[in-house]
Amino acid sequence: MSTKQENAPSIMPDFEPSPPIITSEVRSTTKDKAVVVGLYGIPGSGKTTLLNQLEQELGRTHFAFYDGSNMIDAVAPGGLDAFQRMEEQEKTHWRERAIDMVGRSSAADGKVAMVAGHFMFWSEEEEAGLPVYTQQDLKIFTHILYLDIPADTVAQQRLDDAEKSRPATSASHLRKWQQEEKMQLRSLCRLHGILFSLVSPYPNLLTKFLMMLHDFRSHSEKHNLSQAESRLDDVIAAGQGQLETVILMDADRTLAAEDTGELFWKRISAARPLDYESTTLKALFSSPLGYSYTAFRQAVLLYEEAAEDEEFDTLCQDVASAVSMHPEFVSLLQLVSQQKHVGAVVVTCGLRCVWEKVLEGEGLSEKVKVIGGGRIADGFVVSPAVKGALVDRLRGVHHMRVWAFGDSPLDLAMLKKADHAIVVVGEEETRSKTMETALKNAIKCDGLRARQAVLPTGASPRLNITKLPVIDLNGPKLIESLLCGRYTHGDLQILCAGEKNVAKLLATPMRDAAVAGPVLREAHRRVGWYLAIEFLSDVIGLEHSPIQHVLGRQTRGYRLLHEQQTTIVALMRGGEPMASGVNDVFPRAMFVHASVANNIKLRHLKGQITVVLVDSVVNTGQTIVEFVQRVRELHATIRIVVMAGVVQAQCISGGILNRALAHYANLHLIALRTSDTKFTGSGTNDTGNRLFNTTHLP
Repeated sequence: MSTKQENAPSIMPDFEPSPPIITSEVRSTTKDKAVVVGLYGIPGSGKTTLLNQLEQELGRTHFAFYDGSNMIDAVAPGGLDAFQRMEEQEKTHWRERAIDMVGRSSAADGKVAMVAGHFMFWSEEEEAGLPVYTQQDLKIFTHILYLDIPADTVAQQRLDDAEKSRPATSASHLRKWQQEEKMQLRSLCRLHGILFSLVSPYPNLLTKFLMMLHDFRSHSEKHNLSQAESRLDDVIAAGQGQLETVILMDADRTLAAEDTGELFWKRISAARPLDYESTTLKALFSSPLGYSYTAFRQAVLLYEEAAEDEEFDTLCQDVASAVSMHPEFVSLLQLVSQQKHVGAVVVTCGLRCVWEKVLEGEGLSEKVKVIGGGRIADGFVVSPAVKGALVDRLRGVHHMRVWAFGDSPLDLAMLKKADHAIVVVGEEETRSKTMETALKNAIKCDGLRARQAVLPTGASPRLNITKLPVIDLNGPKLIESLLCGRYTHGDLQILCAGEKNVAKLLATPMRDAAVAGPVLREAHRRVGWYLAIEFLSDVIGLEHSPIQHVLGRQTRGYRLLHEQQTTIVALMRGGEPMASGVNDVFPRAMFVHASVANNIKLRHLKGQITVVLVDSVVNTGQTIVEFVQRVRELHATIRIVVMAGVVQAQCISGGILNRALAHYANLHLIALRTSDTKFTGSGTNDTGNRLFNTTHLP
């Protein structure tokens, strides 16, 4: 913060001593973080006038306004006149003292502070300007707004100002001064996590500032997520309680090959060449801000700089007209739009306005809604963390089954948390260059199980088709699964052989009262083998395994994905034969016997990706609930698959199993069949007794 001898009426409040503020290097506005907005612009741009107008409009209930000259006059010994005679090092001390007092006051009273000051002084005779900002400014300011008044206008305002004496300065020098300040401020703000924006006087300077300050006052990362979740809740509410499945889709490079952000900025550059490379989104996300919440908030301010509302809408329409959605997605969404139990939502880190227009052009906007930002008026931004949180909300609060489609590392949080993850893979020259490594890490370290949709179909797939199997977006298997192929209650996915002929054949000896002992155990083992082949291999996935061909050469076979990182738990004693059948298919998996839930120890799960709990019969579901809860106590994210020969239908539809497990993520139930019969589990009816010929024992 700095000043000149160009005083304005004093607006300096009394200060009480308090401890210094501790700020983080890259910050986001939160309720416990003081919001301090710097107002910059070259001398004569109208900072003092604007500050007074803002105070008139906003009052001092929630806002506080400070002029740099008055602040220095209040804190420096001898006031402003003495300050002007000090050495630069001493001036810096009092400048830092002044801004620190503002920060402490704002933190104490919760008001948004706006501080008008100078960034540098630059006389026309000097080759370079003299920066007068301080490191404390960079620690205290959360936002900086720059009055971007045309240099010719500033030159005239300086001449017309009878209250302040300023040296004569040409418009060309003022323009150079402005350019230097804007370039340095933009760079410094990104390094220090400060939101920055140029604000032009058109169409109405005061209106813009009022909008921004109201936004700065209320916006925080928590508020941002709340607004995004509220938008999602509205979309779900529109389904009138009929939705069971929701498809979440990224937009750019997922629904279409184009990146609409790039298209937007190309049009801006064509209309008026960018002043600095640093104003582009590529430069922003390559800065220390990365892909943080603050970075996406900064992106919104860039869009606000680039165009007023009407021009922005026109540009979005122009960009939307240049976007061609993949026909596979158009067909898929057309089909989904006809369903009452399936909803589709586009969740984009890019421009909501563009994608609403794209969907409108395809006749999909009525059914497919967009959650995204791009303007302050949208109320929130979508970051990678928000995408992941929306999946959590769909599953945990709304109890929806979630399919997620995305193409880049920005989508991984969403993909990892969804029930079904589809990585959309485009042409090699346009696809995300960092996704390959990120995908490998997610699959290897996080247990991500995903499939890939290659669009166009002639493009090369990512990784290999075992780690990331290729699917057809319009294929019957995917469509059946997406619409109603899985019997789902909340987040508990149930795969059941049901009325298939193979299920009838396998179930017959299990239900035959004349079958017991080794023969019944063999029947249960065959069921475990079948369920592992038919369902478990789909739930977990496969990977290549080198084998010796019968002709004597090496070739590729297949095995369960992460087979050695899979634990099979036989719930004793009835689950052991069926678990043995599963182990026959996946011999490299760990095999554990457990009579009670506490028999499962951390060593059985540490480093593992999947645990398969196997029992012959699930009646009330109480035992399964205890085992699942035990696993979750030891390992919060491991995939859990419950496998049984028969499951009592009521415990799924409204019983303890559904109520207790519906909120658990990454949980599947595989069964040969369901039954309306309640199993008493005693004497000759007890499956365990029949399996081991102990029906005669009390």
